[in-house]
Amino acid sequence: MNRLDKRVSILRPPGPDDTDPAGQPLDDPVEVCTVWGGIEPLRGREFFSAQQVNAEVTTRIRLRYRDGIDRTMLVRFKGVVFEILYVINPNYENKELQLMCKERQ
Repeated sequence: MNRLDKRVSILRPPGPDDTDPAGQPLDDPVEVCTVWGGIEPLRGREFFSAQQVNAEVTTRIRLRYRDGIDRTMLVRFKGVVFEILYVINPNYENKELQLMCKERQ
């Protein structure tokens, strides 16, 4: 596993029970957790392979395995938000997750 030296936040879409202090529904994603992760822009052969599956995959974010992370969620690092396009559990070992992402504009 590569170095997990970046603090990243995992966000989920707001649900019907998520409200602000005035009782209004939230529009912004809700933070689920903050974890250590590794952020790797894809390049070369990896980028080409990722484009064969989905032309928008540009970044892999690695983190320790955590149950419940799915494609509806987002990852935020230093104000940059990434959409999760694929969640990979290598060899189904529940040790690491690889989040194949694209940067949100």
